[in-house]
Amino acid sequence: MGDQTGGSGGPALEPAADPALDMDVVASAVDLVWTKPTARRRPALTREAIVEAAIAIADAEGIEAVSIRRVAAALDARPMTLYSHIARKDGLLALMADHIAAEVLVPEPLPARWRDALRAIAHRTRDSSLRHPWMLRIHAGHPLLGPNALRHAEQSAAAVAELPLPPRRRVALLRAIDTYTLGHVATELHERQARDAYEPGVLQSYLADVLGSGDHPHLAQLPMSIVVASETDARERFEEGLEWLLDGIAASVDAALEDPAGADAAGADASARKGQQPDGVRVRRCQAPE
Repeated sequence: MGDQTGGSGGPALEPAADPALDMDVVASAVDLVWTKPTARRRPALTREAIVEAAIAIADAEGIEAVSIRRVAAALDARPMTLYSHIARKDGLLALMADHIAAEVLVPEPLPARWRDALRAIAHRTRDSSLRHPWMLRIHAGHPLLGPNALRHAEQSAAAVAELPLPPRRRVALLRAIDTYTLGHVATELHERQARDAYEPGVLQSYLADVLGSGDHPHLAQLPMSIVVASETDARERFEEGLEWLLDGIAASVDAALEDPAGADAAGADASARKGQQPDGVRVRRCQAPE
């Protein structure tokens, strides 16, 4: 073997270490490779996600706050991305309404008795509308024709299908239930705002003073919940009014059973007075809330 000493007779020189073979460096590099998290990809935007984000905004801030741009910001997306799923705000509102309509559906099978079925539908309608107050605006301005809304309408029609009433009167019956339910919800929401507008006890104290003055003797005989009801009072009042309405429907059904021809004639006469076909169903169409 050759001489390992330097040319001048000095000590032998070790070969320089190759950094590429430094195992500490290799181990460090491997650690970085395997422990570095992969880049997160933004989840694909879906119509369902858009609708749910819009509903969350409407629940928190009101229907006026909903816009394509606002929903896009909530989803950390560009507005143009949303337009590829939903072209217009009207379409978004319709999808939101149909999403909420699923909450109103009564689990199948429907109660066998028409009265129990209508009661269940009315309660689910009230509960859903109180959770989503903006739906009252949608009811007033949008025809609800989505899949869930039509399932709800089908359930309502099924609930009264066996009643001895002509179709037009069954429609009138269902509208009476809806009108009562949504009207009661509107009253409850106004009362909720009134309760929130005052410090606890202030409104009650004022009413006690006014009613104790003797200027309103008949009003003073009634509970103060007639002016502003608590949430418990409101539910009890809704249930009581609903039972009165159902009692009236039951009386009409009993009358129809006793005199079927008279029930048919009454339905036709009412339709003639209103200039409608006996079996006609009108769908209101208004402008969507901006």
